[in-house]
Amino acid sequence: MKFLSVFILSLFLNNPPVWQNDFEKAAQEAKSEHKYVLLSFSGSDWCIPCIRLHKEVFDSKEFTSFAEPHLVLVNADFPRLNKNQLPKEQQKRNNQLADKFDPEGHFPYTVLLNEEGKVVKTWDGYPNANAAEFTTQLKDLMHVQ
Repeated sequence: MKFLSVFILSLFLNNPPVWQNDFEKAAQEAKSEHKYVLLSFSGSDWCIPCIRLHKEVFDSKEFTSFAEPHLVLVNADFPRLNKNQLPKEQQKRNNQLADKFDPEGHFPYTVLLNEEGKVVKTWDGYPNANAAEFTTQLKDLMHVQ
């Protein structure tokens, strides 16, 4: 019984990280909290590699436990289905981000920026790494133990 209670509690504690959709606010937060920004360009309802990346890497325990204290997460989503369309203002902001950071329109496309907003690294497509390896790459790039 005790094991079952601990197991159920652990399921609730490993929630996926919170992804913001306002890059400007995220950049301000990163600067004030001395964090990096991880910007993900995705197609949440059509891009299979994007869906896999979020499910297998970004929702993983390894990534989540690292991301919370070190990263501000931003998702620039480009859904195609009418029922999933974002508000026009959000579409405009996402398009502006794509023009600046992903002008060729690759999906998934992931950008790591330092607290000053400078690009540290980009990943074009699904990273050639599992969740633990991707998290280790981030730690190395950010000089975090």
